[in-house]
Amino acid sequence: GTLLALSKPPGLPILGCSGELSLVTLLPALRRRLGLPAELHVVKAPSRHGLGCSGLVLLSSCHHTTQQLQQFFSSARRRGQYPATYHAITVGVPAEVEGEIRTGLRWQQQGDTAMVVPVPAPGRHSLARKEVKNTLTRYRVLGAAGGCALLQLQPKTAFPEQLPVHLTLLLCPALGDHKHSSRVGRVLGMSFLLPPEATPTHTQVNGQGGGLSAALRDPAEVPSLLQVLDKELMCRLGLSPRQLCRLPLHLHLQRLELP
Repeated sequence: GTLLALSKPPGLPILGCSGELSLVTLLPALRRRLGLPAELHVVKAPSRHGLGCSGLVLLSSCHHTTQQLQQFFSSARRRGQYPATYHAITVGVPAEVEGEIRTGLRWQQQGDTAMVVPVPAPGRHSLARKEVKNTLTRYRVLGAAGGCALLQLQPKTAFPEQLPVHLTLLLCPALGDHKHSSRVGRVLGMSFLLPPEATPTHTQVNGQGGGLSAALRDPAEVPSLLQVLDKELMCRLGLSPRQLCRLPLHLHLQRLELP
């Protein structure tokens, strides 16, 4: 069968709601465009780490090949290998050039929203009941400038939104992460991690001294959550406060190891 790799743009979901544009809804047209006889289906995609994540998507027209490759990716992680490599641009530079991020992760309800939250020391019973999963990501700083960094990320485990949450534990959220970045606070130039229950439901947009509160603007014009970026970075990106909501998540599946 056919094995096809393509690069997914940020913001395009793999699976969408009924009537919503998604990668899966585009597969029939892609198959016809390429003249392939069999249907294409997704083998591997970056969607577990956030809907906005971009990068490699592996497609196959053979169910047997799909099963073999998915089994390879799972067994590779169990053997301590890192079959997937991501690149991320972060707001902030990690204190260490390389290292590992280890934490438990679980789903937690916050109001009307289910959030993935870290559990630094998960109990044996919560792990046994699979309420919490131990997770691990290896990271390396590839470059840094202007208070931002380019990171290489290699997750050993797979949990929804694992990489964005792990980056907040480094106090370096991904650029364009409007969902989790509010967990990282900043006072007098020092970053610190906020507990999930203290995470604001509305973040600042931008302005003098760190931001203009969304509550001071027309609620119809401002999304409920926006990443806080300082004025200098906003200028370097050429973004106005109104354009900030369109800043995509800078998390990209850059490489996949195949058998």
